[in-house]
Amino acid sequence: MSPTELFYIAIGLLLVAWTVYLDRHLFRAGGAAGGVTALESLYYVIALAALLVGWYFNFAYLREYGAAAGWWHWTTLLFVNPASASGGQDLIFANMILFPFWTVMDGRRCGLRASWLYFPMSLVTSFAFAMALFMAFRERQLRWNAAQGAPAVNGRTTRS
Repeated sequence: MSPTELFYIAIGLLLVAWTVYLDRHLFRAGGAAGGVTALESLYYVIALAALLVGWYFNFAYLREYGAAAGWWHWTTLLFVNPASASGGQDLIFANMILFPFWTVMDGRRCGLRASWLYFPMSLVTSFAFAMALFMAFRERQLRWNAAQGAPAVNGRTTRS
């Protein structure tokens, strides 16, 4: 593995760890969020698959393009033909604009802490990974809220 690949892995894992730490109330044994549901499990499986496949192709890109590799170069490759441009523009609008709004706004509404972290996580891991992880954490937070009998108020919930 190259130093660049190790950097992306380290930053990605640190962002995931930070997110888990900030919302650790969701993962306490016997806690209000309960055990892992089938839907939550599905989100985690999708997240892991997206992470592994995404990193496989991103690291292949880094190896193939060497010194030319970078955000600008990667983005220009999204637009090399009409088919890839169609997918590229969807990715840019969804990941760079809609995803941050969604995670911040909905994360606050349901009581997740620092839900803005999912956006930088998506840049160093995989958009689909960060989205699936957000959906899993959101699912746990909603169960936690229901068990507490306290819906989000002003975007925050009371935590014990």
